[in-house]
Formats: sequence, structure tokens, C-alpha cells
Amino acid sequence: MQLLARQARTHAFPVACAMTLVAAIAAERMGITLAIGWLVFVVLALAARTLVFARLVREHRLPIEHRLRIAAALGVVNGLVHASSLYFFPSLSPFERAVQTMVLTSLAAGTVTTTAGYARVMSAYVFSTMLPLSAFWAFTPVTDAPQWIGRTLSVLIVMYLSLLMTLGRDAWRLFSDSFAMRLEQRDANRRLEQALAAAEEASRAKTRFLASASHDLRQPMHTIAVFGAALSMRRLDEITARMVQQMNAALVALANQIDALLDISKLDAGVVKVAPIDFDLGALLRRIVDESNASAQRKGLRVDLRCSAPVYAHADPLLVERIVRNLVDNSIKYTERGRIDVGASRSGAQCRLVIADTGCGIPASEQQRVFEEFYQVANRERDRTQGLGLGLSIVKRLAALQQIDVNLQSEVNRGTTVTLALAAADTAAVQSGPAIRHVPARLDGMRVLLLDDEEGVRASMSALLQDLGCSVAAAADIAGAVDAARVAPPQVVLADLRLRGAESGIAAIHAIRAIVPNVGGLLVSGDTAPERLREAHDSGLRLLHKPVTSISLLVEEMLAATSS
Repeated sequence: MQLLARQARTHAFPVACAMTLVAAIAAERMGITLAIGWLVFVVLALAARTLVFARLVREHRLPIEHRLRIAAALGVVNGLVHASSLYFFPSLSPFERAVQTMVLTSLAAGTVTTTAGYARVMSAYVFSTMLPLSAFWAFTPVTDAPQWIGRTLSVLIVMYLSLLMTLGRDAWRLFSDSFAMRLEQRDANRRLEQALAAAEEASRAKTRFLASASHDLRQPMHTIAVFGAALSMRRLDEITARMVQQMNAALVALANQIDALLDISKLDAGVVKVAPIDFDLGALLRRIVDESNASAQRKGLRVDLRCSAPVYAHADPLLVERIVRNLVDNSIKYTERGRIDVGASRSGAQCRLVIADTGCGIPASEQQRVFEEFYQVANRERDRTQGLGLGLSIVKRLAALQQIDVNLQSEVNRGTTVTLALAAADTAAVQSGPAIRHVPARLDGMRVLLLDDEEGVRASMSALLQDLGCSVAAAADIAGAVDAARVAPPQVVLADLRLRGAESGIAAIHAIRAIVPNVGGLLVSGDTAPERLREAHDSGLRLLHKPVTSISLLVEEMLAATSS
């Protein structure tokens, strides 16, 4: 119906022009008044047909079958209106009759496309136009020519009519098939959209679950880690000190695994910012190799640096370091004997960074899947010492952020080689590294206001901060923190990001700054939800993640908060 209505509207003017030609021919023979009157009748019929079709498309109360019957009736009426031009036929010369025949047969041929070959509407027009035309040629005498010519043309018109109906059936089949394909494509797109929505919801649910689980795990871990750090600062007997050391080492290993979840959440939240500079890639790799050799030697391995000439790259050195460390750690985990080679070289406008090992290798069928989150080829039993299966996923996403190409080649029992393609830098433009900052071991005399809604965290952090030389006031909510700030103005507010109810550490620091304008603010959080990370990032406050296993990091962040 939409097609018929559109074609009735767009073809009205060309049809009117064709009928004007017929009227002009008739005017020469039968007078201009009759010709113009007939032409006005044809144009009004065309306009009425166009309006009726437009109405039929919008008239949803009528069943579609009923509307199609009306469309077929309009085809009959339209054909008879055009066939009414045959009233002039007996008065025309053979040449003029030929022109009139060409006009009518052309209009009939046009219905193959204007009706898409739909038999009911097409045949209604074609039969009501072509059969009268054939009859006029058969029974109207032809002057100055043998009569068999007219009868032959009559037969040819009928044959032409049969040909048009055959073409119409083919056109209708093509139209029906294409329309069915459109419907199938629409259904497929709808199913794809539903599947995509389900996948996105599953991803959001996964992110929410990981954030919630991470937060719930980090809270008690943070308490244990802080108590462990406080214990390590006290004088203990040899056995107890060894136990504390082992406990802290286990906590650091567990914190590293949970930090991988934090990296994924940061990437999901879009708060990882890329700050590319020109830097000495060789120096960065040398430091990573030196630090990695300790863990490699415990397995009887060695990590070798193969970078004879200086290599300078243009990228974010912090993110590149994270990528390389993940790849080297992976190689150490999955290599039982042999070595890990870390190398870099320059090739034109690119730097090639290569990490190659002699480990177990990755089957070809698994080489794409190893970049998926939580997927590990050789850790079906989920051995916690082999991590969570997030390392390569983080590598892929951090590399994509910097437009670094990652290529993996591996052969089972022969090893794995990962190649990174970084932009090269101009040697003369390389920036010198930041000056080494000497962080004091204590915070003697610093006034700290601690805000956390968990009693165990307040107790452990208070003990650690006091051992670091701080004067500590603790509160469980914003109201208590504001009261404490009025009594003893702090230098630094150390606040949990997510408090009970609708309160947050950000709101608490703003409330306390209304009383103590220059107070430093430091957020501590075990939350890895992307929206929480964005909220903390947008606040401009420094964020320290639970569990805090490094005393030096805590001291450094506290000092940075007082100076910001």
C-alpha cells in the first residue's frame, strides 16, 4: 500500500504530460474544447486517485485486504479513464493512432514497476486499458492501409499484454523476496540488539558484582594489612617477626590480585588518562628486568635484557611499564625452565618491544581467548598463585588506549613471543626522568582526622598513624568529623570514599574545608565500581586504594595531600 501510494503521487505528473500529448493530437481533429474538457477530466481523476491512495495508507481501521480491493478498483477506474482517449481513435490518422498506442502501451508497461508486479492491481489497469486498445485496432478501419495491419496490431497488443503479465509475476517475486529479506534483516537486527543489550547488562552486572566483591574483600584486608604494618614497626621476637613478615607477604600477593580487578574497573570507568612523552625505553626495561630477576631466580630462570643501543619511545611510560610488567610476570608464571628475553629496537618511525619466553606456549586455538578477562589456558584448577587471568586483558586494553599494536606468536612447548609496536621518539627531545623524591619514614606531629564507618578500620589506621608519629582524631560519620575538626583543626582528612547511607568522603572533606579552608584531603576506598572511580577522579582529591600494604606509599600520599 505504501508503494502504491508513493507511485501514484510521483507518477501523476508524467502521466498528465502524456495525456496532454494525446489531447493535443485530438484537438487538431475534434476541436480544442472537447480535448481540453477530456484532459481536465483525466487530471481530476489522477488527483482523486492520488488522494484516495494517500488516505488508504493511513486508514488502519480498514483491513489490509479491503484496502487492496479498493486499490484494484482504482486500477480499473484509472485504466478506463486512460482508455477513454480511444474515443478520439477513429478520427485520428494512422500515424496519430500509432502515437496514441505508444502512449497507452508505455503507461501499461510502467505498471510493472509502479505496482511491483502485484497481479491484482496491475491486471486491473492493464486489462482495462490494453483490451479496449486491441479491440479498436481490430474493428476500426485503417485508411490508406490494408485492414490486416490493424488486426495484426490487435493480436500483437494481446501478446504484449501477456508478456507484461509474465514480467509482472517476475517483478512481484523479486519484490516479495526482497521484502521478506528486509523483514528477516529487521528481525535479525532486533535479535542482535536484544543480544547486545543482554551482553551489556551482563557486563554491567559483572562490573557491579566485582566492585561489590572487591569492596567487601578490601575492607577486612585493609584492616589486617594496617595492623600487620603497625606490628612490623614494633620490636618483636624473631619468630613473631617472621610470622608478621609472612602474613604481610601473603597480603601483598592477595592485594596484587585484587588490584588487577581495580585496573579493569578503572578501564571500564574511563578514568585511565594517557600522558604520552618521549622517554628512554631501554632504561625503563632495564629497571623492570632488574626487579623481575628476583622472582625469576626463585624458579631457576633468568630475565635477560637485549637492548644494546639506546631506544627512545613516545608513549605514556607509566602505562607502558604496566604492560611490560604484566607480560614479564606472565612469562615467569608459565615458564618452568629456560629464560625470558626482553628486548627493544628501533625500526624507522617505530620501536619494537619484544618479550619472549621458553615456556609452555599457547595453542593456536587459544591465542585470541587469552586476551579475554579471567581466561587462563593452563590454570583450569584456578591456582591462586597464577593470578586471576586479567594480565593480558589489561595489556590489550592499555595498549589500545595508546594505539600500540600487540602481536602474539606462540608454539606449544616452544614458548611465546609478544611484540609491541610503539611510536619512536626523537633522541634530542627525550625528557629527563622526574627527580627522586626522598620520603621520610615518619609523619611526626601531623594532625590527622580519620573518617571511616567501620570500627576495625578506624582502630587499625589509628594505631598505624600513631606509630608514624601522627596525632589522630577518628569519626564514624560526617557530623562527628565536623565536630572533631572544630575542636582540633586537622592538617589532613583521611576519609573513606563510601560511608553508610548517602554520605561520602568527598562530601565530608568539603564540609570540613568550610571550617578549616586549607586542610588536605585524601580518600581511601575499597570500591572499584566505575561510577565511584569517576566520582573520585572528578573530585580532584587524591585516592588511595585499600588494602594499604605499603607504609611508604601511605606516608607519601599523606605528605602530598598536605601540599596540594
